[in-house]
Amino acid sequence: MKIISWLRLQLKRSFDRIRNENLKKNALQAIPFWIASVITGLAAVLYTRLFIGAEKLTALIISSHTWPLFILTPACFVFAWWLVHRFAPFARGSGIPQVMAAIQMSSPKTNHLVDKLLSFRIILIKVTSSLVMAIGGGAVGREGPTIQIAASIYKLVYQLLPKWWPKIAKRNMIVTGAAAGLAAAFNTPLGGIVFAIEELTRTHFSYYKTAIFSSVIIAGLSAQALLGPYLYLGYPKLDGLSTMIFFGVALVALITGLSGAAMAKLILYIFSLKAKLKFQYHHVIFVVGCALIMAFLAFFVDKAVLGSGKEIMETTLFTSDKYVHWYIPVLRIVGPVFSFTTGGAGGIFAPALGAGASVGSLVASWFHVSDIDANMLILAGMVGFLTGVTRSPFTSVILVLEMTDRHSVIFHLILAGMIASLVAILIEKHSFYDHLKIGYIKELEKQKMPIDPDGETHELHELG
Repeated sequence: MKIISWLRLQLKRSFDRIRNENLKKNALQAIPFWIASVITGLAAVLYTRLFIGAEKLTALIISSHTWPLFILTPACFVFAWWLVHRFAPFARGSGIPQVMAAIQMSSPKTNHLVDKLLSFRIILIKVTSSLVMAIGGGAVGREGPTIQIAASIYKLVYQLLPKWWPKIAKRNMIVTGAAAGLAAAFNTPLGGIVFAIEELTRTHFSYYKTAIFSSVIIAGLSAQALLGPYLYLGYPKLDGLSTMIFFGVALVALITGLSGAAMAKLILYIFSLKAKLKFQYHHVIFVVGCALIMAFLAFFVDKAVLGSGKEIMETTLFTSDKYVHWYIPVLRIVGPVFSFTTGGAGGIFAPALGAGASVGSLVASWFHVSDIDANMLILAGMVGFLTGVTRSPFTSVILVLEMTDRHSVIFHLILAGMIASLVAILIEKHSFYDHLKIGYIKELEKQKMPIDPDGETHELHELG
């Protein structure tokens, strides 16, 4: 009996020691995620305030006269392009495809490739170039850049870990950083989680769900500590919707799904043409041409072509000015096209939402619906257009729900996302971000560097 009691005691001590070691290991593994989350939240707030300030500066400059745009826009567009071209080529554009490529290439054999996509230099150039684009009136957003910035922060924290620290997968850090970045940018924690599942990982989410949940919460709370518990948009009135509004939602989703996919395909087509330009001055001429077109449209047509598009969302949702002119959706589509293709830094999330809101507003004017129903069509347009671009309907739905805190219309928005996702396939089978990710991978392949030890690259090339 004494031997049995002694064995039980030794087993209990062993189990307690193992449990304590596991708890210590789990805690040490969680600390880097939490530290990076706090930094991400603070960085997102600072970037948000700088971006808003840049847009306000543009509005101040052109408040009395629009002609300065013919000088300001070309100068800013060229400078933003030059910064990226000279110092960090992979800081161009949104940032989401770069993060997707970094996730795919994250392995010990390809660390040098991930460093080109996520780094401190990327953060500096991304912020500076996108702010310059915003000052120039570029139709770009800050949300995609925030995702690349956040992923870079998480990667930098990972690199600072001592060798004795419990092992953490770099891929997990990057995915978690991207989710935390989106959550902090839009103040949409569920949106960040769904984005990680639907767009970034698609598989193996269970391996790091705890890290994502905790990081999204901490990054969001860090941002809220400075900005307050704000909504990205606000509380649009949606009480008393018409029973027939589902037909309007379906129509808006059809139009926005097609137009969002068409805009994305047009951008990709322009990129393919730009790839044929042989000399640097050709690129400068292209950037100046895009800037002058933006200035021309703002001067002779409407200044709505400028900026991220948030002003259109707020005006149509929260004022009595529910209906836009027929040409506003066209401007909100061509604006991002001429801004995004310059090669400067800037996201497409907010411009896509703004374009969708303008389409929803226009459709509402066709049928002279009530203000409540008009709000519903505007939100459906935002979901539909973003889905047409990204092919991530659940992310689009959750983002719009969290931006407005109007969960009573979740079925309406899911319908919009589903229809937009289905019809977008008629324009292009694969998402905008998938095509751009393939482009970045091919760009790295030209440097004769090995990538993707899991063998996924060949499959993606077939998709492209």
